[in-house]
Amino acid sequence: MSIHIEDETGLNWPFSLQETADSVLQAVLERLECPYEADADLLVTTDEEIRDINRRTRGIDAATDVLSFPTADYAVPADFDGLEEQDDVFDPETGVYFMGDIVISADHAKAQSEAYGHSLKREVAFLITHSLLHLTGFDHMEEEMRLQMEQLQDEILDGIGITRA
Repeated sequence: MSIHIEDETGLNWPFSLQETADSVLQAVLERLECPYEADADLLVTTDEEIRDINRRTRGIDAATDVLSFPTADYAVPADFDGLEEQDDVFDPETGVYFMGDIVISADHAKAQSEAYGHSLKREVAFLITHSLLHLTGFDHMEEEMRLQMEQLQDEILDGIGITRA
């Protein structure tokens, strides 16, 4: 299992983006007890590009920190029963569950890490965790699920030693 990364920024990251992303993916899958090997794609880009993607896909003409595009539909978050009946969720050659696409704005990640007083690694790991939860059916539109997502995010990141400090 891994996250396939395309980095359009040309930044010299002060940590391994690949190792961080893969560590987060593994922790999310373990915490949610996903029964499948799973992959996702991650595009790291600029505010300008994420704004364009946000406008084209969601009709919102604004930059944002992260976008998530799941391949599967979930009636209940992280309920993996029934995935095998959905089209285009598993790679026909490998049998790996393709969770979907994540787009992160490096500009937003840098600004937010400074605003929240934690490392860029922590912010990027948080954004990946947040997005992976979206790819498994979670959202934060209702207060109860927002609180559940926040708790899961903290547990997952704390579990791999990426804390707010």
